[in-house]
Amino acid sequence: MFVQQLQPIADSLALSALVAALPLITVLVLLGAVRMRAHHAGLIGLAVALLTACIGSGMPVTQALSSAVQGAVFGLFPIMWIVVNALWVYRMTVRTQHFDVLRRSFSRLSDDPRIQALVIAFCFGALLEALAGFGAPVAISAVMLVALGFDPVKAAVVALVANTAPVAFGAMGTPVVTLAQVTGLPLDSVASVVGRQTPLLALIVPLLLVALVDGRRGLRETWLPALACGIAFAATQFAAANYVSAQLADIGAALIGAAALVAVPAARRPATTSVRAAVLTGARSEDLDVRDSRRETVRAYAPYGLIIVIFSLAQIPPFKDWAAAATRSFDWPLLDVAGPDGKPVGGNVLTLPLVATGGTLVLLAGLITAAVLGVRARDAAKEWLATVHELRFAILTVTSVLALAYVMNLSGQAATIGHFVAAAGAGLAFLSPVLGWFGVAVSGSDTSANALFGALQVTAAQQSGLSPELLAAANSSGGVLGKMISPQNLTIACAAVGLAGREGDLLRKVLPWSLLLLLVMCLIVLAQSTAVLGWMLP
Repeated sequence: MFVQQLQPIADSLALSALVAALPLITVLVLLGAVRMRAHHAGLIGLAVALLTACIGSGMPVTQALSSAVQGAVFGLFPIMWIVVNALWVYRMTVRTQHFDVLRRSFSRLSDDPRIQALVIAFCFGALLEALAGFGAPVAISAVMLVALGFDPVKAAVVALVANTAPVAFGAMGTPVVTLAQVTGLPLDSVASVVGRQTPLLALIVPLLLVALVDGRRGLRETWLPALACGIAFAATQFAAANYVSAQLADIGAALIGAAALVAVPAARRPATTSVRAAVLTGARSEDLDVRDSRRETVRAYAPYGLIIVIFSLAQIPPFKDWAAAATRSFDWPLLDVAGPDGKPVGGNVLTLPLVATGGTLVLLAGLITAAVLGVRARDAAKEWLATVHELRFAILTVTSVLALAYVMNLSGQAATIGHFVAAAGAGLAFLSPVLGWFGVAVSGSDTSANALFGALQVTAAQQSGLSPELLAAANSSGGVLGKMISPQNLTIACAAVGLAGREGDLLRKVLPWSLLLLLVMCLIVLAQSTAVLGWMLP
């Protein structure tokens, strides 16, 4: 048995924490300063983590390697299993051109560019985040806005800022699923607290978007539809995260938010010529004038409806019990780790929810989607394999980062850093979202940031007397605000709208909003750690 030590280096907590932080420092420097590709940085960081675990923490080589393999396995299943199947569903809608039908359907909801920005960038962007994530919402939303006549820079900025509130529950809840796994906290508990933080952002972001599109006039004339959209989105995300399913949080919020938006009479009024002339400075795509049949429009919406139905059925006790019965748990080989208190850690056992996981449910929805959209079995299989190929570097990045996280957690390195960070005391509540924000800013992924810093946040919370669920959730909620300034997302946005090489221009435009919203989230978490907003927590 390997027993974790909190001060393995010269019996000094500070020196031990510095050595333990080397893998994280390596990844962040390679990503942020060297601008190395994420999967290369992840692999190098993993190598450093193995060295510090074995040499610094005294973990046996076989156990260190075994913990890395376990982390990689978790990265593949259920994490990338969810992402691959979700993106596969989207790719099939593109193959059958039903994605274009959906785009045209959205464009006909209103001719007001400020409302179009809310429908496409905020609501549809959230739907894409729920199903695909990993940059797809920014790229697709920005392209759609440009097709409507938006200036490319404005389209990119709007798409980047809109990609905030839904990120924590993106890719069928992948970030919160990862957070629960690496921290050992129940998924329901983590999702519940995140669902009491990010909805507060959803109240602000729609108002910010109309201001970005048309300044004070946009805010003055469209504040009511924007507020209605934000309230509906926030309420649905809160309800789904707390009482239904974290995997459904963004899908339900996106659809209900869009419905509430178009239900406001002001959102359906034709835009004035002066507004359209001031906002739409580009060329409008001609295919927007194509009229689609009601049957094709229904088929375009069908994949998202199927996912909602299947995930809802999965929450009904008979189906839930059947899925739980298929879950398998077994002792992980070559791993026998105890915490500093001598008690075995949860990492010694691996649990595989073969049916209950979101990826399997999305796969089922995808199979039905293929039949509804008329995709032949052979073509559907080709699209699935093409999805895996498209995500190959993302798969390598996620598995390497999860392997790194598991090595740090099981070797005790994360606990050492957490004890050292706990010296911030009550101020830790204010700073915890900043750590998540920084992690996403350099990695481009809330999932990766949660894997890197989730366990650290929990350890620090336990040592400082704060709620572990609060700080773990704050890591994810703060992280969503770093998405808009991550090099990965900036590059995706620029490439999508034909602004390659102008990432610096976009960064200067979105950085102030990222910092402002981060400050808001820091204040929210700080207030939730006290009696001011403590009543919000479950």
